Amino acid sequence: MTTKNIGKPQDRVDGKLKVTGRAMYPGDRRMENLAYGYLLTSTVAKGSIRAMDTSGAERTRGVLAVYTPFNPLKLYRGLDSSEGANSGEIQPPLQDARILNYGQIIGLVVAESFEQARDAAALVTTQYDEDNPVASWETGMENAFTPEAVGGESATIKILSEGVSSIDDAIKDSPVVLDATYREPIYHHNPMEPHATTAVWQGDRLTIYDATQGVVAQRLDLAAVLGIDEDMVRVLCPFVGGGFGCKGSMWMFSPLTAAAARALGRSVKTILTREQMFTLVGHRPALIQRLTLGAKPDGTLQAVKHDVRSTVSFSKVFVEAAAHRTSRLLYKSTNIQVSQTLVPWNVGGPTFMRAPGCAPGMFALECAMDELAAKLRIDPIELRIKNNAEVFPGKNVPWSSKNLVECYQLGAQKFGWSKRNPEPGAIRDGDWLVGMGMASALYPAHRSQASVKVRLQADGTAEVSSATQDLGTGTWTVLAIVGADSLELPIEKIRPELGDSALPHAPTSGGSTSVASVTPAIQRAAESAKRKLIQFVLRDKRSPFFGMRAEDVVYRDGKIEGGGKSADFGSVLTAIGRGAVEAVEMAEPGEEEQKYAFHSFGAQFCELRVNRWTGEVRLQRITSVMDIGTVVNLKAARSQIIGGIVFGIGMALLEGSVLEEKTGRYGNANFADYLVATNADVPYVDVYFIDKPDTIFNPLGARGIGEIGITGMPAAIANAVYNATGNRVRDFPILPEKLLPLGLNQPAISMALR
Repeated sequence: MTTKNIGKPQDRVDGKLKVTGRAMYPGDRRMENLAYGYLLTSTVAKGSIRAMDTSGAERTRGVLAVYTPFNPLKLYRGLDSSEGANSGEIQPPLQDARILNYGQIIGLVVAESFEQARDAAALVTTQYDEDNPVASWETGMENAFTPEAVGGESATIKILSEGVSSIDDAIKDSPVVLDATYREPIYHHNPMEPHATTAVWQGDRLTIYDATQGVVAQRLDLAAVLGIDEDMVRVLCPFVGGGFGCKGSMWMFSPLTAAAARALGRSVKTILTREQMFTLVGHRPALIQRLTLGAKPDGTLQAVKHDVRSTVSFSKVFVEAAAHRTSRLLYKSTNIQVSQTLVPWNVGGPTFMRAPGCAPGMFALECAMDELAAKLRIDPIELRIKNNAEVFPGKNVPWSSKNLVECYQLGAQKFGWSKRNPEPGAIRDGDWLVGMGMASALYPAHRSQASVKVRLQADGTAEVSSATQDLGTGTWTVLAIVGADSLELPIEKIRPELGDSALPHAPTSGGSTSVASVTPAIQRAAESAKRKLIQFVLRDKRSPFFGMRAEDVVYRDGKIEGGGKSADFGSVLTAIGRGAVEAVEMAEPGEEEQKYAFHSFGAQFCELRVNRWTGEVRLQRITSVMDIGTVVNLKAARSQIIGGIVFGIGMALLEGSVLEEKTGRYGNANFADYLVATNADVPYVDVYFIDKPDTIFNPLGARGIGEIGITGMPAAIANAVYNATGNRVRDFPILPEKLLPLGLNQPAISMALR
């Protein structure tokens, strides 16, 4: 395969559709005779519904139906991951009167217009038998439990050296010990596009336009909850307006909308409000992480103990594997123990959020490493290089590719790390304290089974299609780039197609799997299509290559060549009267999964300023170096890393959902009070790639990139804040009030305020 396009900066092939407003999202679909759904949600967090009065809503103009637990639509339980799909919720709504969280679905109003449905919903009155919700760590610990497994491993993993009876003994024997606890609130995804579903029935067949990161998995779950065969369901989602994980699972408003459409005999569209996005489509759990490091005076780690408590709902188990995905493997140590405890709250189900496990886990681990470096008076990069794990700890298998030390070194050079003053608070610029910080980044490299169809067409173009998704990560363009290089054609000759469950199977776009999974299948399907093409042109009398030997005819640069003749494939297909030649091929991981460990790594650096009077943090510049294998599209790859960094900035400095302990209600369920990073919060970002192919992982050598960008950034910011101020904030987000006072002269502050 040639590489004329791979690794170059390419514009998005779907870019014009998006900037001109022609990209159709699920909520944009307008069908004939379309009705609109509006969800009714609970205003208590725990208890049961005693009664609901829907008479006022039912009498309202335009209202078609009001569904409640007392007038339910028949639904069935969802599927879990062991059954091939992943419902965000297992139990369907309206099947009983129990309330497990504030904002839970308790009804659906369907009307001729959105406004009529919304206004009618406001007329429904509900009576509850209310209980006190579990919405704090203190009350939740009464029901805390250990999950059966975490990522296929035990909830507690112990790696102990010979003669050491416990991790605590290893810590006790360590000359230097760092013991710290780190806290994070609940985080919400808040994509620009709210979840939306438009359901259309044609007889017994359902076509549904759904905002989803996985059209195939969504089809499986919809069929299960609706009680129909999955072959009767088609899910379409060619464009996703952001997801970050909340669209990686199926949520129950989707089959509820489809069931209403079936019952009413007409199409129904339901779009969630922004407040409903906080209670119905998941979140990153709150976490308390205790990290204990034992080391020798030279910085060699002797013990790593990482205990995690994460919140979970009462309806479904979800594990935010903060220790298992970070301290379990990043640094070598003779003794490692990681453990996980789940603490149930009366909240909606947690779910995947960009870099699940890794983002919060790296906040704790990389801050702890910085604290240890300060305690030992060792440079933070030197400490990390000294403890670099050359094999996967405990499993003792090699990494398929790991260039983390090179990331540290290149990042330090590009950033100017040598200019950092390790003494906290030593650098000032007027009223601003200046600091630098760094952290490692990592994310597992996942690959799943995927299929692709490549279709060579008589007009000289080629279709590359797969039931994958593009949630803004650039998958449309990846299909075009890899298809173009596999078929030796210009990118403009490739017609990518995705976001349709009727296309060849592909995995959900999550876990940074899409590029790694789909591109090997593109390569295989392209080779198969070229072989089929040659077979056809050798057998057809109308072909200029008829009767030639197969070994004398080749496909090269979009042409068929042989016997001194050359013709582009389109003209040959036209000559033999064929509209197209196509091939479908599947690619999947092999035995290498047992022989190697697959991860991406990186190093992230930042410089920031903290105002000595107000505690305001202003980022000045960021440098990020990533080892992700082959870079497919340099432009999109850089954008993905910047996007992850922006996520990390929000996580460290701004974001956090405020859960009211007495009511179980989110007090800031809107864009005004839930703060995310915007242009003014993001400084210049410098991104570099090692760009060494990992061909053990897959033939293209590419690993995922969508999530690793966030993983080191929060800790790098926290470490830079410490370097600037001497204040170590272990409780995210780092708000100004957590930094004050900054060791200032208090009378001087009082005078300044007067």
